[in-house]
Amino acid sequence: MLWALAILGSSGDRASVALRLETVASGLDGPVHLTAPPGDSRLFVVELPGRIRIVKNGRLLPAPFLDIVNQVSSGGERGLLSIAFHAAYARTGYFYLNYTDRSGNTKVERYRVSSNPDVADPASGKLILSVDQPYANHNGGHIMFGPDGMLYVGMGDGGSGGDPQGNGQNRGALLGKLLRLDVDGGDPYGIPAGNPFAGGGGAREVWAYGLRNPWRFAFDRAEGLLYIADVGQNAWEEINVAPATRAGLNYGWNVMEGAHCYRALVCDRQGLILPVLEYSHSDGCSVTGGLVYRGKAIPEITGHYFYSDYCEGWVRSFRLVNGQVQDRLSWDVGNIGMVQSFGEDAVGKLYVLSANGKVYRFVKQ
Repeated sequence: MLWALAILGSSGDRASVALRLETVASGLDGPVHLTAPPGDSRLFVVELPGRIRIVKNGRLLPAPFLDIVNQVSSGGERGLLSIAFHAAYARTGYFYLNYTDRSGNTKVERYRVSSNPDVADPASGKLILSVDQPYANHNGGHIMFGPDGMLYVGMGDGGSGGDPQGNGQNRGALLGKLLRLDVDGGDPYGIPAGNPFAGGGGAREVWAYGLRNPWRFAFDRAEGLLYIADVGQNAWEEINVAPATRAGLNYGWNVMEGAHCYRALVCDRQGLILPVLEYSHSDGCSVTGGLVYRGKAIPEITGHYFYSDYCEGWVRSFRLVNGQVQDRLSWDVGNIGMVQSFGEDAVGKLYVLSANGKVYRFVKQ
């Protein structure tokens, strides 16, 4: 099924390209993440209850790549939340999962593909990291290998509301952080030398802090930037952008919500990274972070960061030029349900995943 896309900038200017959304797969159970190993033509789709499905040659394979439903606590913000393939996956067969276990705690585990490339070995699971979750929400859940080969893990602040345990600003806690692990440098991982607290002053795994619930983050390898979409509390949703090599950045929660003081009329913003873009809850309720388009098929949208809102289901994009947001566009996608995530395949094509059980691909009209 094809959806027409009309494009209108916030200033009233129209974009120079017309696109459509093409249905790639349907009938999925809570699709929340999509990616592919390097150089692989298949799509791997994560289903919230605990399965990974493969789209191969345009067809959703009936048998899952991996099924760990019996290990996963799912529902609400819990579940199997993401998958990351090792850069040398073709040689090692290693991939990594982030999920909430039966007790509701975060688990990052490594698995290996079996002799059948479309089926993983369920007995190959190895625990990499376990983080206790005090509440059922704000699990973060995104893992991704960065351009530096390190595994990045997005962790929410532990849940409830307002960060009652103060995890966001507690540099010694793993909650409310972006973690950076060297999975090739130790067992189960090593601490990269560039981590800001590798020598003390905070948890050694921490790369950045002051996050509430980063859903999701992305690297723009062309510009060397890290984008983090951080879900807000009651008023503001935010998108942060910083150089991917800058360690120890503080994104402000729970001193700030977006670019605004959270509890006080006046607060100390010194040393905090403020968002490049925010929107209020009159326009949505929960930001769904996306990706910067660097594919070859649609050059007119090169450099645009795509994002959505879970409640409103709109899709928007912008370009960042010299640190400033430009070319803000709203894409009329019609009713595709609640947008849960975006995805990218091995050649840079862009996908959007909906709670209606479908995966859509952006294609040129």
